[in-house]
Amino acid sequence: MAAGAAEVGQALSRALSSLQGPDCGRAARLRALEAIRAEVQERPLPAAVVQEVFGAQLVRPLTRCLAGDAAERCRELALQLLRHGLSHGDRPGEALPVLLPALAQRLCPPQGFEPCEELRLGLLQLLGLLLQRCGAAVAPYLSDVVRILQATLLDHYAEVRRESCRCAVACAQAVPEHFHMQSESLINPLMQTISHQHYRVRVDVIQATGAVIQFGNGKSVDDVLSHLAQRLFDEIPKVRQAVTTVIGEWLLHLRDRYSYFHKLIPLLLGSFTDEIPENMTLAWTYWEKIGLQWEKENEEDLKDKMDFSVSPSHYPKGVTRPGLGCRELVSRNLSKILPGLCHDITDWVENTRIKASQLLYTLLLHAEDHITQHMDLLLRTLYQACLDEESEVVRNCVKAAELIGTFVNPKVSLKLITSAFKKTPKPSCIMVLTAVIRGSPKEILQPHLTDLGNMLSQAGVCQQSEEVFYMEQLLCCVEGLIEVCQEDCKEICLQLLKVLVTVMATPNSQHLKEKAEETVCSLAEVQQLDSFLCLYKQHIIQLLEWVSVSHDSWTCYSPEILQLDVIANHSGPVIGEALDDFILILKTCLQPNKDPQMRLKLFTVLSQLLQKANETVNSQGLFPSYLETVIKDMLAPNLQWHAGRTAAAIRTTAVSCLWALIHCETLSPEEILKVKDALMPQIIAAMDEDSKISRLMGCCIVGVFLKVCGRQFDEDQLTKTYPEVLKRLDDASRDVRLAAARTLTDWFKCVKDSDMKSVMKSNIEFLYQELLIHLDDQDQDTQNAVLDALKEGSILYPELLVREIEVVIHKHRTPVYCNQLLHHIQSAKEPVL
Repeated sequence: MAAGAAEVGQALSRALSSLQGPDCGRAARLRALEAIRAEVQERPLPAAVVQEVFGAQLVRPLTRCLAGDAAERCRELALQLLRHGLSHGDRPGEALPVLLPALAQRLCPPQGFEPCEELRLGLLQLLGLLLQRCGAAVAPYLSDVVRILQATLLDHYAEVRRESCRCAVACAQAVPEHFHMQSESLINPLMQTISHQHYRVRVDVIQATGAVIQFGNGKSVDDVLSHLAQRLFDEIPKVRQAVTTVIGEWLLHLRDRYSYFHKLIPLLLGSFTDEIPENMTLAWTYWEKIGLQWEKENEEDLKDKMDFSVSPSHYPKGVTRPGLGCRELVSRNLSKILPGLCHDITDWVENTRIKASQLLYTLLLHAEDHITQHMDLLLRTLYQACLDEESEVVRNCVKAAELIGTFVNPKVSLKLITSAFKKTPKPSCIMVLTAVIRGSPKEILQPHLTDLGNMLSQAGVCQQSEEVFYMEQLLCCVEGLIEVCQEDCKEICLQLLKVLVTVMATPNSQHLKEKAEETVCSLAEVQQLDSFLCLYKQHIIQLLEWVSVSHDSWTCYSPEILQLDVIANHSGPVIGEALDDFILILKTCLQPNKDPQMRLKLFTVLSQLLQKANETVNSQGLFPSYLETVIKDMLAPNLQWHAGRTAAAIRTTAVSCLWALIHCETLSPEEILKVKDALMPQIIAAMDEDSKISRLMGCCIVGVFLKVCGRQFDEDQLTKTYPEVLKRLDDASRDVRLAAARTLTDWFKCVKDSDMKSVMKSNIEFLYQELLIHLDDQDQDTQNAVLDALKEGSILYPELLVREIEVVIHKHRTPVYCNQLLHHIQSAKEPVL
């Protein structure tokens, strides 16, 4: 072996002389290095020979060449030879005193700096090889290694940074007994590199950070946690995976891990919701190991819980219960984790809020009934987070609130939540309450149903706001109660119906009304009733009493008006069973001294009901007994003329109500006869209103009065009626003109059937003259209606009408109608064979 080393040494002597000569040029040095490579690297030599030649003859000259040769190619060849010698020699540690100072000089500014990126990478690979092969022998040179890594971790070349991270890991593993004294020096450069633009660099930095702290000073955990937490938001899955692995290893093996549980656990549990299944599985695997290890380490403390543990009777569906060690770890550290988490859940950065809300759910799932002692902080956070503009945050917080219902006694949770309703309840308060209800088991919630129903139906809660979002949450809360408690809701049926009526009364929200109607049907269904009408049948009197508590002081802004509208219309035929209360409310509120806008709204409600009287107010056939009250105490006072648009609108709706009564035959001929004299002046006045509807309805009502009560009209009434109707033939509305012409037809019939024909001759003559003018109306339907009126009137004084026709026939644009009328009169005179 010695002969072999001597032979190689002799072969190298000339090359070494050329390499170390003072006047040796670049080409000569290059030839010398090539010759050395041919002798040492390209020949298969035993390890002992390589070590002998390398240690005795080559290390120093090659190191000098590596550290100071101006030629890049020379430095590259020297580097290759050194790596070969360290790799194949059996005592690489002997080169440490020479190599490490040279590496430090070449890689650490300001003494010197290798300009070539590839050579800097090669130098670091050489350092890594030294750390790997020399192990604990590197300890005396640890400060040089750390100084090199501090510089190269910030190198501009990404591969140099990656190799520096590998060297940091190798160094930490090589000299763990001494590394903790120097490890803190590497934290700052590592953290400066952890957000590098290349994801592979970020992965290597995270792994290096794990090793540096694992084998170094555990106190550095505080310096790196925020940086690692940011990497959990990294868009590259491998980066997030690296963080999960590092945190998992720390929780298993870090010497001071018990002191950092409350800081490390949130980072690991945060990976449970990673979008990549492999990362989620990795986090769960680590967490199960950590829980089992903690169980073993604390077996004495957990003995009773391990021996007598009972699984909860109610647990979220489809969720696997964490092990005892995992649950205990979270429970014991929850008080330290929650304050920071609750702060993050309201952070201005969207991703932070989402991650925090996901973590909150995971923590509460582990904490179970230990949540109780943190309820105040949790509820305050949830109230705020449930108003977040990001839907995922809200969704996670609602899931977390459901766990409160699952694990916390309702006596505690509901008391704290309902106390928030005593102030100004927010939609988020109702959202949290709904989630707690949905998460609670039916049998535990049942004793609290009455209190819940009473609270929700309070005016300060269900009438707090007309905002659609608020009402949606209120509706969801009722749906949650029905869904969870099913038939038990019977005891709070009235309260829930009050809430649903209030929701349906929300203005300008048809979709909300439809959803509330579906919920009313669900409420009837869980009580095994045939339909929602049965609910109203049970509670109609109580509902009307509820809305009428303050009806004497209602204004147009009172929510009770909208609630009354819903009750009256949605209950359908059931309202006909409660006419005493319903008519009393209307009678009180429709007095002329009440708020005009309020009266207008109530008349609209009444008008809608009267249009389907037999399906609503008259479903039991009892409404006729209230007609006198309706007409004399409600309609007649509001038909009186008062200035203003609102007063005009009230008169219009009152006239519409009267027409609905007559049109649906709720008002019988006998009853019409009773009210004719009282209403006739107001109806005639209505024909002169600005509202087309008033004029149209007025004409129609007068026509009905003439048909039904014609024989009871005296000369004065007939004389006062027809001029007002005649004016409507000049109306701008075609419908009004048609109605007026038909009413005049009824007037002629009325005169024909009475004994006042001779007394009314002058009036009839005037009416002939006016109607003949209106035969020229631009609308053909109106012309036909006027013609029909004249045909009916021609029976009274045919000769008089013929003379009037002859006077005007030559003036008409369409004399055909006059000719038809003459023909009709002539036909009427001819005897019937």
